[in-house]
Amino acid sequence: MIEADRLITPEASTEDEVIDRAIRPKMLEDYTGQPHVCEQMEIFIQTARNRDDALDHLLIFGPPGLGKTTLANIVANEMGVNIKTTSGPVLE
Repeated sequence: MIEADRLITPEASTEDEVIDRAIRPKMLEDYTGQPHVCEQMEIFIQTARNRDDALDHLLIFGPPGLGKTTLANIVANEMGVNIKTTSGPVLE
């Protein structure tokens, strides 16, 4: 079997990435689940806005599948800034 014919691959296809970006929530009000985390993020964002200052840094950690990257992108969207993300294995 040719590798290109495989239905399942370890890498996401370009189409998968486009669909993934389209369905992820963009703003905090669209994010469901983890209400205590959302409350804290709202406080961080509001405080930075009130001071007319950047949200210096944010470290979100936990096991896979909790929505850390989604939440980080939401914070960037709420602040109106770009974001660069990385993961632990990349840093090792």
